[in-house]
Amino acid sequence: MGFDLESVAEATSGAVGALVSTTLLYPLDTCKTKYQAEVRAFNQQKYRNISDVFWEAISTLQVLSLYQGLGTKNFQSFISQFIYFYGYSFFKRLYLRKTGKKTIGAKANLIVAAAAGACTVVVTQPLDTASSRMQTSEFGKSKGLLKTLSEGTWKEAFNGLGISLLLTSNPSIQYTVFDQLKQRLLTRQGSRKTGIASSPEALPAFSAFLLGAVSKCVATVLTYPAIRCKVMIQAAESDEDGKTEADKKSQKTISGALFAIWKREGPLGFFKGLQAQILKTVLSSALHLMIKEKITKTTWIILLALKRFVFVKRVRLKAA
Repeated sequence: MGFDLESVAEATSGAVGALVSTTLLYPLDTCKTKYQAEVRAFNQQKYRNISDVFWEAISTLQVLSLYQGLGTKNFQSFISQFIYFYGYSFFKRLYLRKTGKKTIGAKANLIVAAAAGACTVVVTQPLDTASSRMQTSEFGKSKGLLKTLSEGTWKEAFNGLGISLLLTSNPSIQYTVFDQLKQRLLTRQGSRKTGIASSPEALPAFSAFLLGAVSKCVATVLTYPAIRCKVMIQAAESDEDGKTEADKKSQKTISGALFAIWKREGPLGFFKGLQAQILKTVLSSALHLMIKEKITKTTWIILLALKRFVFVKRVRLKAA
């Protein structure tokens, strides 16, 4: 099939967008994750809302600890988004090529997005687990990536893999909604490709931001109970107060996490932190997709120029 330049351009722009949005919103992500990881009866909760986490960091003079694990999170975000967008673009183009269709339908889009998401999760799960543990550890006591991973077994590094695979439905829903809305918007506007004849179409920044926010909001609401369980499973070692080893062990399973939430917080506990999750993920996704859309054509031009440069070099070497 050869060198798929458009897939590489999509992957690179998606990864850069993820890097920028993750860095800008990381303190909010840390507060959200610590709040989600806490599972206690209402009258025993340390954090009544997400702002309590922020004020704890200020009161203990540990504001910089809101960035604990940022390097790991950025590394994980860059790798996962590159793999995801490359896989998503590659599988989508393969589907269109094999079927001869010009656009991809919602059902096929969901399957393509799920396949790309599954590949991403398997590769990046240890980084995701380490990042969650670093974020939920006590302020000022976070350990580095290698130390965090070396403290447990490789099996523990893949804690939450099952639920992470289940949560591939989240980006699948998100990017399917985004892609369908994008296609409709471009069709309504009668968009025509400009510049390089074969370059990919891109939305204006505001449109990309708005569609990114809407699509992520839909995906987050539908999958939130699983998101909360995943954070609990990954952060079981870091939730320090008075848990026995048996409690921690059971909380590392999906059924154990579900039971712990139901027992201590009731049915509404499955949606604890939903507002914070929507705020963070919608802002992150909207920024991510806006940046991605704005740099897609630039990335395409750079990669095309690089490809031509390599081609000319090879021709000259052969001629010599």
